[in-house]
Amino acid sequence: MSGGAKSSVEEIRDRFDQDVERFSNLETGQSATIDAPLALELIAEAAAATTPGAKEILDVGCGAGNYTLKLIASLPAVGGATLIDLSRPMLDRAVQRIGAAAPHVRATAIQGDIREIELGEDRFDVIVAAAVLHHLREDAEWVAVFRKFHRALRAGGSLWISDLVAHAMPAVQAMMWRRYGEYLTGLKGEKYRDEVFAYVQGEDTPRSLGFQMELLKGAGFGAVDVLHKNSCFGVIGAVK
Repeated sequence: MSGGAKSSVEEIRDRFDQDVERFSNLETGQSATIDAPLALELIAEAAAATTPGAKEILDVGCGAGNYTLKLIASLPAVGGATLIDLSRPMLDRAVQRIGAAAPHVRATAIQGDIREIELGEDRFDVIVAAAVLHHLREDAEWVAVFRKFHRALRAGGSLWISDLVAHAMPAVQAMMWRRYGEYLTGLKGEKYRDEVFAYVQGEDTPRSLGFQMELLKGAGFGAVDVLHKNSCFGVIGAVK
């Protein structure tokens, strides 16, 4: 998962522009992500448990809106949802789906890169970032984004991250990557495995759960926890 030049923001955006239909169905559209439906359920339940009165939510890398829809269903007080994504077609689909399922919720779509978008202070009760932060590159970008999330949350607000993760021990990384390859091969064959490995190599720069948890604490979050971990995928949360 290392070496070579990574895809540009424009190249990543173009790939997602072509994949709206697939990502509109979490059960089948994100099969390359191990336990994607479970991660969605866990985040929605944990957000409801820790921030039950949440009124404003932020979905970073919202895709076609799966996480926002699930959060709205779990958090009855939500009146506003801010959506951020590189892809305009993804944003359009997310807004359309939210309007159909929850017309009482005000959906605000922002096309852009989270590294460049100003979120403000004390605006949100819940922030979710699913399958997006692995596109961050240098450590400094992770630090800046986590601090931005902390500033944007209200006191008592929660942050939930579901993503591809790396491992600190090279031998464990190799083992987990082998197991992931076996999962992909069993799912759709060796050609599919090689396709997934190719775009991960080109686009992604994941970090370990330990790295992310330490950064969250350093950003000021008072409580940080792991909800789930399976192979190269993990789900963590933090409360301000």
